[in-house]
Formats: sequence, C-alpha cells, structure tokens
Amino acid sequence: MRHTIAVLLENKPGALTRVTSMFARRGYNIESLAVGPTERHDVSRITLRVDAEEHSLEQIEKQMHKLVNVLRVQELVPGEAIERELALLKVSAPPSARAELMALGEVFGAKIADLGPDSIVFELVGSAEDVDSFEELVRPHGLQELVRTGRIGLARARSGSGRSRPKVLV
Repeated sequence: MRHTIAVLLENKPGALTRVTSMFARRGYNIESLAVGPTERHDVSRITLRVDAEEHSLEQIEKQMHKLVNVLRVQELVPGEAIERELALLKVSAPPSARAELMALGEVFGAKIADLGPDSIVFELVGSAEDVDSFEELVRPHGLQELVRTGRIGLARARSGSGRSRPKVLV
C-alpha cells in the first residue's frame, strides 16, 4: 500500500541525507521525494511517497524517530490531506495539432509555459491522478520531455466539524 509521509526536520547540513540513507539501509523504496522550506526558516519539510505495508510503515516511523534533526513525522491520510504535484510536459505540437492540445490543456487547467515552433511546454498542478491522465492523453501527440516534482501535501484545514486529526507518527 502506498503512503505519503510528511517529515519536519531541522534545516541543518546532512539532515536530508540521514533520512534518505535510513530508507536505503532498510531496503525501503522512495517512490517520490519533495523537500522545501516551511514557514520557519530553521525547519524543512520532506514529503515522501513510499510503498509499504502497515507494519513496515510502523518500522519506518520508529527508525525516523531515532534520527537526529527529525522533529515530527506525519502520515498524510487520503481524504484528510491535500496532495498536489507540479509537472512540466514538452509535447510535439505542429500547427495542425495546436488547437486540440491547447483545448486539452484547458480542460485540465494546464498553463502554457512556453510555445515554440514545433512544441508546447505545459505546466500542470494537480493531483497525481490528474497529472497521470494528462500525460496519457498528450503522449500520442509526442511527449518529448516530462518532469514531475513528486507529491507535496498538507493536512486539511480543520473546522469545528469534529473530523479526525491526522495520524502523527512521531
């Protein structure tokens, strides 16, 4: 089963290496990884997507808890979190196909980041499933290049609705 894990850690040299090395040493595969600053200048956020059973996820949590610089580990539970990816896709676009490609991009909310004589670069922000679908639909036109950020996510904002709290692992 795939899980999205958010890790807050001190923004210090070697902190990211310690987290990723722990996964490699234990034989866990990281499907996607995104790292960036948070609202605090001294704290970074790592968002990892891993394929692991529930028991393995518990082991990951225990091992990350032991790492220096790790402040908090949280599983982003589907339905209780907002998850997004950014993708840039360069697609072959001869003049005869441009209108169709631009209409397709509009349906998915993709922006045209660059327009060349024979290609279009689309910028798409959405769920991983939306990015997958858009990629599948433009691929027959000639997908020249593709880059994706990997997932990022946050627990949903809470109202007084009594919804459950996100699963904090550490």
